[in-house]
Amino acid sequence: MDSPDPHDDTSADHEQLETELLAQDRDAASVATADVDDTTARSLVDDLIDADIVTPVPEHRILVHEPSGTTFDSSTQLAVFHRGWTAGRNADAEAE
Repeated sequence: MDSPDPHDDTSADHEQLETELLAQDRDAASVATADVDDTTARSLVDDLIDADIVTPVPEHRILVHEPSGTTFDSSTQLAVFHRGWTAGRNADAEAE
């Protein structure tokens, strides 16, 4: 009996397709952070300060992201970080 041609084996194709589709779904659901301008960042940071999620430390000219303990000297960096951090936590919550 002839052995099967390894090039004809498609047994793993469905797993590869499913992996690619899941990656596309995650990409589509991910939060865009590259489009954060200064005005948007400042507005988000102001909202986070009002919600006690961010603490400004004026004497050191830094902003502290309280849930993570991370410090920033730029509102844009903080806004991008917070969007990514929130998206990551939401993704973890959905996975559970």
